[in-house]
Amino acid sequence: MNFKSLALLLTAAAAPQVVVAGPLAYGICQTGCNALVVACYAGAGFTFGVALPLAPPAIIACNVGLGTCMAACAAVALAPTL
Repeated sequence: MNFKSLALLLTAAAAPQVVVAGPLAYGICQTGCNALVVACYAGAGFTFGVALPLAPPAIIACNVGLGTCMAACAAVALAPTL
């Protein structure tokens, strides 16, 4: 190994590392969102995943909440952790 490669390796190893929550936190977050939307559908008297020809307002509200939650999960996946 030449000196330049060794110096680069040592510099990279010594540099402070930023850890990203990544796929694990994203998966946990999405699981929580899905659990909430299933509860929302059940509270409205419907089954999550069953297609309806016309969605009632309660289901639309559940879907809006799911979208908001999933958008927050994207931020969790990209947020650095210590």
